[in-house]
Order: sequence, then structure tokens, then C-alpha cells
Amino acid sequence: MFHHIVLMRLSGIDAAFHRQVAAYVARVRAELPYVRSYAFVPNRADRGEGYDWAVLSSFDTEEDHDRYQVSAVHREMRAYMAPFIAALIACDAETRA
Repeated sequence: MFHHIVLMRLSGIDAAFHRQVAAYVARVRAELPYVRSYAFVPNRADRGEGYDWAVLSSFDTEEDHDRYQVSAVHREMRAYMAPFIAALIACDAETRA
């Protein structure tokens, strides 16, 4: 399984931001069947150094992840969220059974 995790420090977000991101998450799940899991969640770690939100996603393969990266819905979501992102850290990792 291939995992893509993005930790973000967000600023200026409100209920409208959360509604729009929820709509993008729903689209990713509906439009990209090769995305195995996908969530936008608050970071509950008290040692998160201000990275208060995360996108957690899983794929069968790295190639599926690469397809997600160039998908229209991901590009739209990234463009929408960019002005709200003060800092970002991405982690791509593969796990084996």
C-alpha cells in the first residue's frame, strides 16, 4: 500500500472553507476509484508544531498515487486550498504486508 500524507498549517479558514474542502474530498472519493482511502482531518497530536490539519490518503500502488496527483479534482482542490496554507509538509511512504 502506498500512503500520501500532507500536514498543513492553515490560516484564515472558516465554515465555508470546510464545506468546500468536504466537497472536494467527496469528489475524490467518487471520481477516483483507485484512491483507497481519503480524508481531511484535524491533527490531534499535541506535538504537531502547529501543523493543525492533514490530508490522509492511501493507494494500492505508487502509480495510482501519481494518477491522483495529476487528476483534475486534486489540481482544483490544491489551487483552492493554496491561499490558506501557511506551511506544508508531505510524506509519501510505502508499506508492505
